[in-house]
Amino acid sequence: MHRIFRRSLTTVTAFAAVTLTAPVAVAAPVVGSSEAAVAARPAFKMPFECNQTWLGSNWSGHSPAHSIDWNHYDANGTPDDLGRRVFASAGGTVLESYYSTGAGYGNTIVIGHGGGWQTRYAHLKTRSVNAGATVNVGQKIGEVGATSALYDITPHLHYEQKLNGAVVVAVVQGVTWNDYLKRNQVSNNRC
Repeated sequence: MHRIFRRSLTTVTAFAAVTLTAPVAVAAPVVGSSEAAVAARPAFKMPFECNQTWLGSNWSGHSPAHSIDWNHYDANGTPDDLGRRVFASAGGTVLESYYSTGAGYGNTIVIGHGGGWQTRYAHLKTRSVNAGATVNVGQKIGEVGATSALYDITPHLHYEQKLNGAVVVAVVQGVTWNDYLKRNQVSNNRC
């Protein structure tokens, strides 16, 4: 009996020693897939030439929500964006380059940036890239226009940032474009 007690005491002592001296495993917080994707948001730049100032507008009723319409004005305040060059705001693969007749986007380019992120550029006068092309940040993809099969519009660039197919609040050069904003921003693309 004394031998059984000693064996039991040795087993308990060994178990306690391992338990008390073993490193403690702490569960790391689990990041949801949408949170991980947001953390991986590309560093989107404005889709315009370096040092150009553009007025971005996002208003109630703008379709789709969270999209930005960009306009450029000359020194006298006259719109002069028609034909201005549009550049990729981040590198990626051109997923779509087409003329939209159903959604009113007109000449449209969609670029995939990985991790579920995409950008859409619409109402373009011209498209300089085709579906399947690889583009770098700052590469010319088209020119600002006023194309639409459904609407009579003035020249501007319609811009969207999308995550997993849904348009999200854009972050451009570190600036968050919450809904219902109208403000100027200076491009640092191609600088």
